[in-house]
Amino acid sequence: MTARLMQSLPDSGAPAQLFILLHGVGASADDLVPLAKVLRQSFPQAALLLPDGFEPFDAAPTAQGRQWFSVVGVTEENRAERVQAVVPTLIDWVRGHQQRLGVGSAATALVGFSQGSIVSLEAAVAAPDLVGRVLAFSGRFAQLPEAAPPLTTFHFFHGGQDSVIPAQQSTTAFEHVAALDDGDATLDIAEEVAHELHPALLERAIFRLTHHVPPRLWREAMSLAGAPTGAA
Repeated sequence: MTARLMQSLPDSGAPAQLFILLHGVGASADDLVPLAKVLRQSFPQAALLLPDGFEPFDAAPTAQGRQWFSVVGVTEENRAERVQAVVPTLIDWVRGHQQRLGVGSAATALVGFSQGSIVSLEAAVAAPDLVGRVLAFSGRFAQLPEAAPPLTTFHFFHGGQDSVIPAQQSTTAFEHVAALDDGDATLDIAEEVAHELHPALLERAIFRLTHHVPPRLWREAMSLAGAPTGAA
């Protein structure tokens, strides 16, 4: 299980939102501290959880890094199976901390970088009521979903010069989700950025979190107002 959990809670009062930050392969929660600081500035009442990966990094056994699944010998054919092996544990972990902190699914966001994005995306698909948003930095689906979770918005962020996971993966994921019934997704690509949490992408993440209104909320608002859901 998780070797370590870093957390940042509001200075006072109960959390209004929950952000769960999942790092890339061979890294640790420490690598996402700069991202946590950016989120804290915009969401002072949020709870921020930064867990280490559930497994030691097996590509370098003497290193201190962690992983969500092994990339030793990983292929397009076996990646999905490896991800699905950890997803149930991640879902249970998220639900446990939602209950502990008193934050519901709609106010919970999974925020992943690289491998952390992969498991975040797959967890949201496997448990459609798990989170309200997924922020996927430099990531991809292990396998494109057949259906979109109706309560979840997917925000994809990628560097156009990423040589580890090509930006086309996010473009493909965005187009696929957007074409599904109830699919809600956004895409931001920073053309000169590589495989990194670049400030330009972090800025877009805050913009998406504070400006993007999920269609389900628009439909609910129109329903309460008695207007047709397709009204302008």
